[in-house]
Amino acid sequence: MKGLILLRIAVAVILLTHSVFGIFNNGINDFGNLYLNQIGFAPFGLFLAWSIKLSHIVAAILLILNKYVRAAGFVTIFILIMGIVLVHFQEGWFVVGGGRNGVEYNFLLICVLLAIMFPDGLKKKN
Repeated sequence: MKGLILLRIAVAVILLTHSVFGIFNNGINDFGNLYLNQIGFAPFGLFLAWSIKLSHIVAAILLILNKYVRAAGFVTIFILIMGIVLVHFQEGWFVVGGGRNGVEYNFLLICVLLAIMFPDGLKKKN
C-alpha cells in the first residue's frame, strides 16, 4: 500500500529526531543517569537509555528500507508502552495544552506502527 510509505517515513523521522538530537545534546545520558537510574534501574540506566535510542535509530532505518517492519514495530511499541508505564501515564493524557508530557503522543505512535505492521488487519493468510 503506497499510503503506508508516508507513514513509515513519518515515524522514521520522529524516531530519528528523538534519538539523534539526544546524542548531541546529552539528552540520552541525562535520561539514563538522571531519570532511569533514579527510578530504580541503577546501575543500568545509561545502558538502557542508549539501548532505547539506538533501537529507535535501527527501527527508523528499517522502516525507511521497508525491511523487518514488524520486528522493528514490536520492539518500538514495547519501548513506547514502557514509556507510558514509567513516565507518561502519571502525567495524564495530554502532551501539551490540557497537560504536559502525557500519553497521547505514544498512543498515536503505537497506533500508526500497528497500522504499518498490519496494513490488512489481522486477517489469516490462505
